[in-house]
Amino acid sequence: MCKGLATLPATCLKSAKDIKHKISFLLQKPEPQAADQKQMKEKSTTAAAKRVPNRAEVETWKESFNHVLNSEMGRTVFTSFLKSEFSEENMDFWMACEDYKKTAPTKLATRAKQIYQKYIGAEAPNEVNLDAATREKTRQNVENACPSCFDDAQKMIYTLMEKDSYRRFLKSKLIQDLCQQQSNAAQEKKEKRSCDMADSSQVLAGGA
Repeated sequence: MCKGLATLPATCLKSAKDIKHKISFLLQKPEPQAADQKQMKEKSTTAAAKRVPNRAEVETWKESFNHVLNSEMGRTVFTSFLKSEFSEENMDFWMACEDYKKTAPTKLATRAKQIYQKYIGAEAPNEVNLDAATREKTRQNVENACPSCFDDAQKMIYTLMEKDSYRRFLKSKLIQDLCQQQSNAAQEKKEKRSCDMADSSQVLAGGA
């Protein structure tokens, strides 16, 4: 260390190192995504990921799992929780099934095989937890692809998430932190409003 830096307080040096670390982190380029579907999904949730859900949204999520899935922000936050449990393939599959239903008829067969190979088939890289009967029925459905060929499998994964992951999600630190953050924001807003009212009263009193 040069003599000039040696004369600086330790706290200054630590702050400088912290800032350097944060800048290095921000400059890191994100790794390219391997799947086109994942790229599209991340692009569609970028706007939701940039903002923090308000208290009303979080309270709505507590009412039912369906409210979570019907909210873009809810899906984003829930997927983040699933990633912490290494089970995000469940949400990925559910979303893939939703997108599949909107697929053009001429592309159903190709898309059905892609989803099956990725989430259901033997040695699927993102295999979801289905029973043998549902797995076999889905395999047969894919051979004659139609918009509803994944309905049974999607319903099973929905139930799995609702009865398992969703319950832990509601008790997770992620939700607790969001609620606490909103409570703090509400308190700060209330205190600021009180201060503004007090300042206004002083101005009126001074002008009297």
